[in-house]
Amino acid sequence: MDRSSMIFAMILDGPVDPSAEARALSSIALAQSDLNTSGRVGATLRFEGIVRRDEPTPGAPAGETPPIRSLSALQYQSYDPMAQAQLASLAHGIAREFGLLALTTLHSRGRVRVGEISFVLTISSAHRAEALTAMMAFIDRMKRDVPIWKTPVWAD
Repeated sequence: MDRSSMIFAMILDGPVDPSAEARALSSIALAQSDLNTSGRVGATLRFEGIVRRDEPTPGAPAGETPPIRSLSALQYQSYDPMAQAQLASLAHGIAREFGLLALTTLHSRGRVRVGEISFVLTISSAHRAEALTAMMAFIDRMKRDVPIWKTPVWAD
């Protein structure tokens, strides 16, 4: 965590359930509470990426709608410590670019079943516009730039 800018980014094993999130974020809970009561925060957004059941089958011919298959889970792999470093770098860059007061993000590694959370992003800013724009930018860049890969575990 960077205390001056309230940035925290971590890759953790398994789904991001409440107990895993509480353990990961325990070091910043008091600082976040102080920030929230400081009068500087005007917007806090939280995004949760949840593993959904239905996914398009890869490899459909161009121009055709791919058939839908059911998942039982997604298996996430990352290249550590590069993924951790890039996730933290992205968090700092987005916070600077959009003037955010705080950004915390957690991403799963390993198996995450359908209905479980694999990714959490929380952003605090003075105004909603920069928080909304920053959230979209972070997610798009993370998917493009951070070496975390998912493999479907098909139900059948």
